[in-house]
Amino acid sequence: MSKHKKNTAKNHEPEMAEHAAEAQPTTNAEEQAMAQEQQEQDAVSSQLDTLQNNFNELNDKYLRLFSEFDNYRKRTLKEKIELSKTASADLIKVLLPVVDDFERAINTFPETDHNGHYEGIKLIYNNLKRILEQQGLEEIKALGEPFDTDYHEAVTHIPAPDEQQKGKVLEVIKKGYSLQGKIIRFAQVIVGS
Repeated sequence: MSKHKKNTAKNHEPEMAEHAAEAQPTTNAEEQAMAQEQQEQDAVSSQLDTLQNNFNELNDKYLRLFSEFDNYRKRTLKEKIELSKTASADLIKVLLPVVDDFERAINTFPETDHNGHYEGIKLIYNNLKRILEQQGLEEIKALGEPFDTDYHEAVTHIPAPDEQQKGKVLEVIKKGYSLQGKIIRFAQVIVGS
């Protein structure tokens, strides 16, 4: 048996040599295939990088555009609110002389008016004042307060009756008003000096 194995092994040696010779060209073909596959992978990788860069660029543009639109939306909403406040402020400014006239009328009528005129004017004045206050109108307190140029407009200065009233508002000529915290008319006052 060992002879048989030796003969068989000898018979197979030329076949193995042939296979080895055939394997070498196959290795070159495999190397070429691998090189081509590597080139294709590099090309695909390059295309992927290009597509990723394009995606990042477009995504950045989208995010910027979205942010700009969101800012635009917020700005226009704020402008609409400001416009409605300004529109109501203009109307309220026009109505302030009417409020002044009602106050003068109430002060000139005797409270003992038997015809009911005083109560009628007082009722209308109170309703108008309530409606304006619901819109955010507030009267600026001035009488007896220290003079403040942020809220008061000095019409004149007169000598103060005593030291404690120096620099304070002694009389209010025309009431001042603020709307939603913003001054729409300064109080015209007489200041003690």
